[in-house]
Amino acid sequence: MSRDVLELAKKWKTPLFILLAGLLLLLLPGGEEKSEPAAPPEAALADILSKTQGVGEARVLISDSGVVVACEGASSAEVRLDILRAVRSYTGFGTDKITILKLRK
Repeated sequence: MSRDVLELAKKWKTPLFILLAGLLLLLLPGGEEKSEPAAPPEAALADILSKTQGVGEARVLISDSGVVVACEGASSAEVRLDILRAVRSYTGFGTDKITILKLRK
């Protein structure tokens, strides 16, 4: 009987070793991937609006009921229209849910 066990052990030595090695690797703690946190939607929108011609500095607030944009260039009708289109496109809110205010200097 011990002869049968030895023959069986010789036959399955390599697959058993691989199985045990795999189980040990699974038990090792994995390093967590460190990724930079994504910018909040307000920051991303404010950043792109600030880089748009005529807008100047922009600040954005997004809530469940709408969007408020305060920017330096809000006194220009053309700039307000550009902002309105960009915010509508980015957020999906209708124009009645978007408010554009002049940012105080």
